[in-house]
Amino acid sequence: MKALLAPVALAVICQFGSVHAAEVVSASTAAQEQSQLSESQKLNQLFADHEADTLELNPIVATMRGDMRFNDQWGDAGTKEHDAKVEAMNLKYLAAIQAIDESKLSGQDKISYQIFSYNMQMWKEGQDSGANATQELMPLTQFGGGPMYLPQMSNGMLGQPFATVEDYDNWNKRISGFAPYVDRVIAKMREGANSGAVLPTVLAQKLLPQVQTLAADSAETSLFWGPITKLPESFSDADKKRLTDSYKAIIEQQVLPAYARLAEFIEKDYLPKTRDTDGIGAIPNGKDLYRYLVKQNTTTDLTAEEIHEIGLKEAQRLFNEMKKVKAQVKFDGDMPAFFEYLETDPKFYWDTPEEMIAGYEALRDKIDPTLDKLFNVQPKTNYVIKAIEPFREQSSAAAQYYRGSPDGKRPGVFYANTYDLKSRPKWFMETLSIHEASPGHHFQVSINQEAGNLPAFRRYGGYTAYIEGWGLYAETLGLELGMYTDPYQYFGMLYAQIWRANRLVVDTGLHAKGWTREQAIEFMQSNSPISETDVVAEVERYMAIPGQALGYMIGRISLQKMRENAQQQLGDKFDVREFHRQILVDGAMPLKILEAKMQAWVDSQK
Repeated sequence: MKALLAPVALAVICQFGSVHAAEVVSASTAAQEQSQLSESQKLNQLFADHEADTLELNPIVATMRGDMRFNDQWGDAGTKEHDAKVEAMNLKYLAAIQAIDESKLSGQDKISYQIFSYNMQMWKEGQDSGANATQELMPLTQFGGGPMYLPQMSNGMLGQPFATVEDYDNWNKRISGFAPYVDRVIAKMREGANSGAVLPTVLAQKLLPQVQTLAADSAETSLFWGPITKLPESFSDADKKRLTDSYKAIIEQQVLPAYARLAEFIEKDYLPKTRDTDGIGAIPNGKDLYRYLVKQNTTTDLTAEEIHEIGLKEAQRLFNEMKKVKAQVKFDGDMPAFFEYLETDPKFYWDTPEEMIAGYEALRDKIDPTLDKLFNVQPKTNYVIKAIEPFREQSSAAAQYYRGSPDGKRPGVFYANTYDLKSRPKWFMETLSIHEASPGHHFQVSINQEAGNLPAFRRYGGYTAYIEGWGLYAETLGLELGMYTDPYQYFGMLYAQIWRANRLVVDTGLHAKGWTREQAIEFMQSNSPISETDVVAEVERYMAIPGQALGYMIGRISLQKMRENAQQQLGDKFDVREFHRQILVDGAMPLKILEAKMQAWVDSQK
C-alpha cells in the first residue's frame, strides 16, 4: 500500500488579530531551548516529530508498524485537506533539515541526515515537476492500490489485530471509512480519465474482474468475513451477536456497494477512456514523469538510454552462461529447443498447489541452517509460506513478500503463485525462495525494521534499488550457501538474473523508446524460457508500475561492485559475513549514500 506522508500541525492565526504576551514568551523560550540543543539533538527531535506526524495522518501505516493507537481510523487520504497537510508537512521538514549543519554530524546521524535530505529533495522534485500529481490520477492498477488490500487487512495479514472485543469494535469503526475512501479513488480516476492520465486498456480490463470479485453478493460469501469466523470463544454471546450484526451491516450496506460502484465506474466510465498505447510516455507529462521514476527507482543519475544498454549487455552475458548449462546437461538441440524442454517436460512441474507449497517449505528447512556461512546477523522474525489468494493470482507475479511485525510476533509472508502450475517450474524454486524469503527480502526487511537504534523513517523506509537489488544479489549467494548443486536449479538462478536484465531493456523500451506490449513480450521470450503466463503478467506489470523494474539489476550490479571493491582493497582482511552485516544493519538507503558508507567501512578495516 502506498504510504503517504503525514501532516504537520498547521499554524493557527488568532481570528481577532492579536497574540497574547504569554504566547510570545512561550515561543521565545522554546526558541532559546531549541538553539541550545546540539545538531545531533535537533536532528533526532526532527525525526521524532516527523514520525509522529506521519503516523497521525496515516493510521493504517501505524497499525502495520505495530502502533495500535489509530486502529479505529481509516484516514482521509485523497481529500484536499489531506493533500494540503502532506504538502505543508513536507515543506516544513525540508526547511528543517536544511537548517541543520551537516558538518557537525557524524556516524549514524550523518547517514540519517543524508537519507532524510534525499527523501525531501526527491519529494520536492516530484512536486515541482508534476510527477506526484500525475501519479495520483492513476491510484489503482491490476497490481494493487488501496481498495485492493482490504482482504489482507480483514485476515489480519497487515497487522490489524482480532483478539479482543475492543479490537473488533476498532475494526468495525475503521472499515466504516472504507466506502468514502473508495469514492475518493473513483474521483481521482475520473479526473485522470478526463485529462488523459489513464491506464492502458489491457490493464484496465485485467483490473475490472478483480474488483467485480470483491463485490460479492453477501457478507458471508465475501473475502472480508474472516474476522467473524475467528471470533474468540471467550467473547460473550451478546458481544458475538452485536459484533457480527454490526459487521455484517457495514459489509453489506457500505463495503460491497462501494466495490460495486468502483466496478461499474471502471466498466462504464473508465474503460472507454483508457488508452491503446502501452508506455507512460504517451500520457500528458509522461516523459517527464518517467525520467523522475527512473531516478526515484534506481537512486542514480543514469538515463533511460544508459540503462537500456546496460540491460542488453548483461542479458547477453547471462545468455552465454545458459548455453554452458545446456552443454553440461548434454541436451541435444539448440537454445529454443532447450527452453521448450524446460517449459514442457512434466518432471519439472508440480501436480497440485499443496505439493508446490510443501516444496517451498522443504526449501526453507534446507536453506535456513546454511545462513551462518555468510551472515553474522539474522532476523528474529520468522516467515510463513502461503499461496496467493485466488482473486488476484491470475494477474500477480510468481511470488511476493509481505513484511511481518517489528516485534517478531506476526511472521512475514512469502506468497507463492500457484495459479497455472505448468508455468511454475521446479527448477526456479531455489532462487525464488532465496530472493523472497531468506536471505532475501524477509531477511533484509526484518533486520531493517528490528534495528531499534535507527530512526523510524530508516527502519520502515525503502528504495527499490536497495531492496530489490539485495533480493537479486541474494540469489547469487546460493552457490556459496551450497545450493544450485543441480544444474537445472543453477539454470533457474541464471533465468532469474536474465529476467531482471531483460527488465532494463523492456521497461525503458516501453516507456522511453515507444515499444509496444507485443515487442516487450517478444524480447523477453527471445532469450529465456519464460512461460506465456509469466511473460504477460510481467510485461503488464512494467506497464502498470513504470520504472520499478529497473531497481533490481541496477541495485544488484551496484552491490556486486561494492563487494568486489572491498575484496580488492582488503585482500585477506575481507570478511564476507561482516561485509553483509554492514550492508544490512543500517537499513535501506539510496545507492550513492550506501557506496560512500561502504567505502568508509573499507577504509576503517585497512
